[in-house]
Amino acid sequence: MTHHQNLPKISLEELRVEIRKEYTNVALDPNKGYHFHTGRKLANILGYDEALYADLPEGNIASFAGTGNPFSVGDIHAGETVVDVGSGAGFDSLIASRLVGAAGKVVGVDMTPEMLNKARAGAEAMGASHVEFREGLAESLPIPDNFADVVISNGVLNLTLDKTETLREWFRILKPGGRLQVGDILVEREVPNSALDDISLWTG
Repeated sequence: MTHHQNLPKISLEELRVEIRKEYTNVALDPNKGYHFHTGRKLANILGYDEALYADLPEGNIASFAGTGNPFSVGDIHAGETVVDVGSGAGFDSLIASRLVGAAGKVVGVDMTPEMLNKARAGAEAMGASHVEFREGLAESLPIPDNFADVVISNGVLNLTLDKTETLREWFRILKPGGRLQVGDILVEREVPNSALDDISLWTG
């Protein structure tokens, strides 16, 4: 069965420029006020167990800007390898690093340099040497095939133009029997073309 996916007239490069701009602001000025929630308030809205992030550096919490809770979908086990697609300021990656422990590994991938800098600083502050953050795109991950036990993502799939191809890429890096745990936005009715082509609706 094939599924038709309506694609907007926005170019991929135009979309990436606007997304980088928005999330650079969230990294540098998380308390500015956005059309989406951030930080501790958002984590509480999304049902995160506060014990999961209580010891994370405050900067990584403040710039958290997800849309769901990938940890509510299933457990992350000690010793596993986790890839966080669109890792942002590292909030979910650093939580995952606690869950997998020193015997596990976490790789966060993001395309916004300011977010990567914040995430790396947080991992260093925590002494989390089993976490690394790589610059890359959700649609073209700098990760080998059959690498991850779990792929997590939070509010990133909705920012991609071709979701079918993006999901194929995420499944590429999963080991056989691996798990995909995504927190995102679900739209239950068709989005009109006027909204699809409004770039301000794509950037957050």
